[in-house]
Amino acid sequence: MRRDLGFERSYYAATAHAFKLAPPLEGETESDVVVIGGGYTGLHAALNAAECGFKVVLLEAERIGWGASGRNGGQMIPGWRKGAAELVKRYGEAHAKTLFGLALESRSLTLERIAKHNIDCDLTTNGHLTLAAKPADLSWMDAEAETLERRMAYPNARVLDANEARAKVAADGVFGGLLDECGGHLHPLNYALGLANAAGRAGVTLHEHSRVVSVEHQRHVTARTERGVVRARFGVLGCDALIGHLAPRIAGRIMPVANYLVATEPLSEPARIIADGLAVSDSRFVVDYFRLSAEGRLIFGGGERYTPDPPVDFAAFVRPFLQRTFPQLRGARIDYAWGGLVSITMSRLPHIGRLGDLFFAHGYSGQGVLLPALIGKVLTEAMRGTAETFDVLAGLAPPEFPGGAALRSPLHVLGMLWYALRDRL
Repeated sequence: MRRDLGFERSYYAATAHAFKLAPPLEGETESDVVVIGGGYTGLHAALNAAECGFKVVLLEAERIGWGASGRNGGQMIPGWRKGAAELVKRYGEAHAKTLFGLALESRSLTLERIAKHNIDCDLTTNGHLTLAAKPADLSWMDAEAETLERRMAYPNARVLDANEARAKVAADGVFGGLLDECGGHLHPLNYALGLANAAGRAGVTLHEHSRVVSVEHQRHVTARTERGVVRARFGVLGCDALIGHLAPRIAGRIMPVANYLVATEPLSEPARIIADGLAVSDSRFVVDYFRLSAEGRLIFGGGERYTPDPPVDFAAFVRPFLQRTFPQLRGARIDYAWGGLVSITMSRLPHIGRLGDLFFAHGYSGQGVLLPALIGKVLTEAMRGTAETFDVLAGLAPPEFPGGAALRSPLHVLGMLWYALRDRL
């Protein structure tokens, strides 16, 4: 991830709990499991493995939560990026129910982790609302709510008409919405730091500023940094959009995408902007997403950018999209502005699998707050010889982007331009 995406200028970095720097790796060591990446995937995998008796070493290139796990919108959205109705269409009802059940398990595991380890991360579980950006969206929202209730036995989602949606969110261009009462939001960096503290207490050896420069997985796993080596029976690659050159065989199945967020000054009447502490996103292909912080700031992410270079001024870039949604905040001060990379896949379903004894999981496509809790559990089960759920998740493997890693960016730009135009029309 480029260093000019402003992690140090984020609201999350400014309000993070103290976390003692873990020493960089020096010399050679051995473990049962080496985890590469100090985000949610790596932290959950490390914590689960340690709780099951494995000796675990975790290597993070920067600081814990430095990637998408410490920069994202903090939205806890139950399910997969593809809705229940589309899962049924693609996989059939029985398999769709299995997948949806696993997604709900990820939510339960996340909440259990937070409660068990007393992680202070501003957890709010009042619901997630998807706003209809055009009247036609209500049709698929009705179908989705019906599929959830009748075929997934999930009665927690309902469609709001335009008046009900506007009573929840004082936004322009709202034609209704789909409310999932089991959604929520949290402080993503403090959640990651809480997981790291829990992992340390469980016996995981943490190393920050320990960038892995190569990983071998033909027989067991060897991870090399500039100053050390870890040799392990198993490995977990949890780098998401930052996978780089470490696994070129799978890099072409994910696309790094830049997102930019701002946090306003504390609002005088935040509940008049978003009621009930909801997490909110809209139905555009290029999604805008927003919520209130614990002290009443609006945290807003969105905007369209189709070149690899970040904007010069993040706040100025995001402000027009914020004001399009909330024109009443035209004069609000923006106190924090930052960016980050997430990864998406062609299918918008995650890529989970293994290369020899090296397991990997990435490509959450916007669902990366809840799902890693499940992934960490499943990867540890597979290491212990129980791979039924791992095989189900590996079966979601998305296709490679056309042209692989070399051509995915220009082709993705063309696709995003088309969908952005379709949103406007």
